[in-house]
Parts: sequence; structure tokens; C-alpha cells
Amino acid sequence: NFSASYSITRYLFLSVAKISDTLNYPIISYKDEDFTISKDYENLKDLLRPNHADYPARIKFKGFNDIRGGGHFSGRITLPLIYAGAIAIDILEEKGVKIFSHIKRILDIKDKSFLDFKELDLDKFKNLKENSLPFIENDLEDKTKELLEKIKLSGNSVGGEIECACFNLPVGLGSPFFDSLESKISHLAFSVPAIKGISFGIGFEFANILGSEANDLYYLDNNEIKTRTNNNGGILGGLSTGMPLVFSVVVKPTSSISLEQKTVNIKEMKEDILKINGRHDACIVPRVLPVIEAVMALAILDEIL
Repeated sequence: NFSASYSITRYLFLSVAKISDTLNYPIISYKDEDFTISKDYENLKDLLRPNHADYPARIKFKGFNDIRGGGHFSGRITLPLIYAGAIAIDILEEKGVKIFSHIKRILDIKDKSFLDFKELDLDKFKNLKENSLPFIENDLEDKTKELLEKIKLSGNSVGGEIECACFNLPVGLGSPFFDSLESKISHLAFSVPAIKGISFGIGFEFANILGSEANDLYYLDNNEIKTRTNNNGGILGGLSTGMPLVFSVVVKPTSSISLEQKTVNIKEMKEDILKINGRHDACIVPRVLPVIEAVMALAILDEIL
């Protein structure tokens, strides 16, 4: 477990459901969390924390922003995405649609991509749901644990890249222009704190290759139209192609680190030194994986329905 900011959490669903149907009420859940230590933030209220939303939020909300745990800029706000995404994933699986994600990169540790597989065996990806550090290549887990422990002991943090894929999609989901499939997924993805970039298929690698290398060539497989490569990640013109939908997101390093940092005391308007104490993750990438799967599921289900 690489999460230092753990808590004892209880979830209570307040609305009523009968068998598989809701009774026409909103589904409401309540999250009760113990072990939240507000005093960890007392000495930070006037010190702007680098890479947090403290400064723009303080200006926008005229000083009424709550910095404890990040307030509503915290990763905790992704809980509703997880709830809704879990339901969406179940519905999609009934339709044969499968979603998987894995850690694609942390510093110099790089995993294979879903795009590397010419023949897809979804059973190969089932273990991704069970591992605390999901990699397609199993031998990367121990190396990553060692790296994260070293970073944690140094008082620093690290980000990474997550790749998510959706299999068995019908052709033609999405729309051109504002409601393209990329637009819908990106809109949801950037609601997740710490996400700073997204790309589809090979993404920015298109800048390094020629059109003859970039084009996904069509062929017939038992009278089904497929492409020999999937550089575009299963989307063309904002529409699904029937190939696996693959995108990657970049997660920035955890902003709260225990090293001393230069900052500004906004109350006294002078430069100061910031020292953050408390329980903070050295790497939040493993915790973001299920949120990104939820993002994919919600965007896809919205199109299918």
C-alpha cells in the first residue's frame, strides 16, 4: 500500500432501491471518514502550497476556500465518479464491453502498451484488476515498489502515465465536432485532479512519423473490417472505429512533499519557507487507475444509451 493518506472510511447509500430498480429517487451516498487530521493544515492557511490550487482558489472565493485535504480540489471529489463508473462498468460488461487500465510509465520504468498486441487475449489483462501496481509486464512490479519506497523516504513524490483501453465497442459511437468521443472522454478526464495531459492512440508520437507509417490500413478478418495497426486508438473523426479505444493520461507528482520549498505568505505578502507535514502519498498513480476506468465507462455508456 503506497498511500500514506489513508483513512477509515464508511459508505452509506441513503436512497432506496428495489431489486435492480431505483424507486425514482436520486441515488445518494454518504462518505464518513475517520482519521482526518485538520491540524496538519493549521500552519499552511496563509502559505501558498506549490502546485496546489490555493492561490487561484483564494482569489476566486475571496478567502473562503478550504485548504484541508485540498478542499473540493482534492482527489476525494472523484468518489462520485467511482460510484457511477462502477455501475457503468457493470452495464457495459453485460453488453460484452470490457475496460482495463495499467501503469504505462513511472520515471524510467515503462510498461508495454495495449497497442503493442496484434492479437488480443483479454484473459491476459484480467490480472490488472487484482494487482496493487498493475503492469502488463509482471516483472516491473518489484522494481516499481523499490523505486516508490526510495522516493517516499527521500520526502519527494513522483507522477506517471496511465493507459486505459476499452474493447468490443460498436462502430460509430460519438459525434463530430464538440461531442466527439475524444471530447467527452477528455472532459471527464480533466475533472480528475492531477491529470495534466491526455492523448489517444500513439498521441504525440504522430509528430515523429510519416503518413505512410501513421495510417491504420484496413483488412478483412472473417468478413469483419479491422485495421492492421491502431495508431489512432480506435477513434476517427470523433467516432469509434470498432478497434480497441485506447488513451493515456499523465498524472503529475503529488504536490504535497515534505521537503522545504520557497513560497509566499499571502497574508503578510512576503516570501517564506514552506514545510509540509502529515500523511501524503509519494505516488498517487495507482489510486488514479480506477478513476480513469470510471471516466472511460461513463463516456462510453453515455454514447451507447
